[in-house]
Amino acid sequence: MELDRRRPGQSDIVTPRKEEDRVEILSGIFEGRTTGTPIAMLVRNSDQRPGAYDEMRDKFRPSHADYTYQAKFGIRDHRGGGRSSARETVGRVAAGAIAKKILALGGGASGAIPGGVEIRAFLTQVHDIIVPAGALSEFPSLADVEATAVRCPHRATSERMIERIRAVRSEGDSVGGVIECRVRGVPVGLGEPVFDRLEADLAKAMLSLPATKGFEIGSGFAGALMRGSEHNDVFVPGKDGQVHTATNRSGGTQGGISNGEEIVFRVAFKPTATILRPQTTVDSEGAATELIGRGRHDPCVVPRAVPIVEAMTAIVLLDHWMRQAAQNRTFSF
Repeated sequence: MELDRRRPGQSDIVTPRKEEDRVEILSGIFEGRTTGTPIAMLVRNSDQRPGAYDEMRDKFRPSHADYTYQAKFGIRDHRGGGRSSARETVGRVAAGAIAKKILALGGGASGAIPGGVEIRAFLTQVHDIIVPAGALSEFPSLADVEATAVRCPHRATSERMIERIRAVRSEGDSVGGVIECRVRGVPVGLGEPVFDRLEADLAKAMLSLPATKGFEIGSGFAGALMRGSEHNDVFVPGKDGQVHTATNRSGGTQGGISNGEEIVFRVAFKPTATILRPQTTVDSEGAATELIGRGRHDPCVVPRAVPIVEAMTAIVLLDHWMRQAAQNRTFSF
């Protein structure tokens, strides 16, 4: 299911490539159970068209990794971008699906809710079209997110987003957007002091994704406009016997450690770099030239990035959960 959410060809607002993204499990699973050995998975690229990239052999695509890869390694794979292609995220989603299964077990950790950890990512912005403030106060259901091709649970806004993406696609252009991710059921205590803070690792994971340009957690940059008396999350006793906060401007972490509240962060994605319009650039010899993007590209990558954001979130949380369980006997799965 997770790879189906990520794969191309899902609707008329994403790339029309037809890739089934079927997983071959090579090791680590026997008769439906893990064996304790490494789990190896293979997903074959079944609908590649390298000829569409012939013009890019000697020309650097604007805002792509062509120039930096060439400068760093002295060689590059021009047929789609190689390791800089978002195609590499298929492995992240496959691994994230396993991490999600483990996190969903819940376990006996302090603060964990029955049913385990639940991760939900969704679009809140495409170009200048933004979900109204306060319109998504409740934790969205998966059905609400998946109800539209753009994966925005606010139906009226999602319709406007889809129309905008269709419009820029007809012009040979592209747009970016913002994904919000919420996580509930995270126990208190995940994250390490100083360098391995939970939000720092989440930020690194998100900014390692292709096309990402920004990360904020909780109040984010808006917090810079507040006073401490406005921003502070005061502590209150909870009905479940746990300590809670009256607000959640911290976004579920304090001091780099999860505090038991919902983790809430947002990731900004730039417009797709490959556009079907003439652009000036230079070739590998440094001479000025012109390039027109070809091939089958997303006019907006953000809807397909939703399961990728969820996958990376699951991987980071599971990593920190295992670290905490290893150093604290009272903390377990």
